[in-house]
Amino acid sequence: MRLYGYYRSSASYRVRIILNFKGLAWEYVPVMLNRAEHRSAAFRAINPMGFVPVLVDGDAKLSQSPAIAEYLEERYPSPALLPAEPVRRAEVREIQNLIGCDIHPLQNLRVLQHLKKEYGRDDAAAAAWCRHWIGAGFDAIETVAQARSAAGRFCVGDRPSLADAWLLPQLYNARRFELDLAPWPTLVGIGRHCETIDAFAAAHPARQPDAPAN
Repeated sequence: MRLYGYYRSSASYRVRIILNFKGLAWEYVPVMLNRAEHRSAAFRAINPMGFVPVLVDGDAKLSQSPAIAEYLEERYPSPALLPAEPVRRAEVREIQNLIGCDIHPLQNLRVLQHLKKEYGRDDAAAAAWCRHWIGAGFDAIETVAQARSAAGRFCVGDRPSLADAWLLPQLYNARRFELDLAPWPTLVGIGRHCETIDAFAAAHPARQPDAPAN
């Protein structure tokens, strides 16, 4: 099993968490977005959209982190990252989509590059843009997590789920863009607890082989 990814890619981070949590053996293949390797003909042959992550598992070749997550959950169901109850499963997916659809796309690398190139925004303006949209999303997710978390340790109930695999990378990005996280103590607490779990900790960007030494 191979995962094509980038250390700082939120979507790659999500998949690393899932692979680690399920105890699967996998090979990491870095695709250096900062060197535009995702635009190369070689990588476009793997994923025509030029995005990471891409998971190769035997004959399966999948991109898009939600599709990869669902595949891994169905192909390797234990330990589970979706609750058994239909309502709880839907609640997990709702949080995934709040992050994956309403926050993450607005801070994607190509969006920020477009802001700078087409609208003359500098790095400071791009970071402010990211802080605005992350904060708006976190306002909603904080309320949802307060209602659904059993003890402030996970987003839904009392076990890790795909919602937590989506939250941790978004918290990382929030800190990268210097967003003050004080208004969202539930999310910060969930993140802090998840980082004590080996599967989450090992997936952190700083621990990947393509991360800068400093």
